[in-house]
Amino acid sequence: MNPVITGLGVITPIGNDAATAGASLREGRHGLVPVEFLGNPGLPVKVAGTVKGFQVDSPNWRDWSWPAAYPFPKDVLRGLAPHGLYALCAVEQALARAGLRPADVADDPGTGLYCASAGSAMLLHHNLAQMRAVGGVRGNPLGVVSSIAGTLNFNLAAHYRITGTVCGFVSACASSSHALGYAIDDLRLGRIKRAIVVGAEELNADSLLPFAHMRALSRQSDPRLASRPFDAGRDGFVGGGGGAALILEVPATAAGRGAPALAEAAGWGQSADGHSVAAPHPEGTGLLLAMERALADARIGAADIGHVSAHATSTPAGDRAEAVALGRLFAGRGLRPPVTATKALTGHGLSLSGVLQAAFGVLSLTGGFVPGNPHLVLPGPECEGLELPRAALVRSPGRILSNSSGFGGSNVCHVIVPAGSFTG
Repeated sequence: MNPVITGLGVITPIGNDAATAGASLREGRHGLVPVEFLGNPGLPVKVAGTVKGFQVDSPNWRDWSWPAAYPFPKDVLRGLAPHGLYALCAVEQALARAGLRPADVADDPGTGLYCASAGSAMLLHHNLAQMRAVGGVRGNPLGVVSSIAGTLNFNLAAHYRITGTVCGFVSACASSSHALGYAIDDLRLGRIKRAIVVGAEELNADSLLPFAHMRALSRQSDPRLASRPFDAGRDGFVGGGGGAALILEVPATAAGRGAPALAEAAGWGQSADGHSVAAPHPEGTGLLLAMERALADARIGAADIGHVSAHATSTPAGDRAEAVALGRLFAGRGLRPPVTATKALTGHGLSLSGVLQAAFGVLSLTGGFVPGNPHLVLPGPECEGLELPRAALVRSPGRILSNSSGFGGSNVCHVIVPAGSFTG
């Protein structure tokens, strides 16, 4: 049987809980705001998706502030990066939504943890600069575990006493989609009975500005123009931060404790472009294959998809490749499921984006709506034949196809369906 999703938690630019984020999705309310990095108003990066209610700009956790609903002890905070705090808050929400306490997963060999983050460039830079300033004789003893790419796995596994399995995934913007996919496989194979899947990223000069040097970021100062996936005038992505967590369980495990299923993880697929270190295949060949594999895994066809949650980040090349792939899968067969890109509202959370999209898919299913494309004015010519609603559609999205793509040509797609419609 396919695993069911019983819990979710989100810390995002459009809301720090499921209810607020879901309302923002339905109403097309974005969380993008003007920003200035490094005290330099001349930088071309003018807009970002910031997380409200958190102040985590300092490299010292003692200077941080966050909602009082999350009273984490000092010993936990000492090893965290800023995005680790987002992740912890998201997991706390997800456990509560699933009807679980931290004690229920502690020391349980049936519970696994699957994480994705790029690490903390800010903390890595800060810790290395401090070390170099004193000739290498002193350094932060927790500098490694708080800053490198595995920081979420290390800290969350220790805090929640995870013993089933713990692993991290690093495939750029497809990372948390890979985490979700491999968690699904372990659940199907009977290796574990429950999985906690987490993605998180922080937003600061160190994590975002290097993308400006690649000319990947929007230069717009108006949030409504900066992140507009599939629009003919798009000029790059807008950075965003936050965290998201999902709890997946074997159906019998969820039913045995009376936990209602929010949705079903029906299938997933992946592929590689084999094309470029950073640019997608211009014809979307790899993404098309990943979508076809996800549909085959879910044992459904393209005609069964009711909504596509696009990876679309608002870059000219990326959106074009995805639109071409979607056109070949759907429009070329006379199919027009609504295609939407929630990064218009949140900005692009990098490795966070895949699990966040999956969480948004669950919110769409439980809320009975399809998100819109509120910043779309004129679709690019490559979007011909695609259904791109501007406003949310008040109807069940049905079966959702959720896409992710990352550097190096990583493509991952998930099929998420309403609870109770088991397909395998």
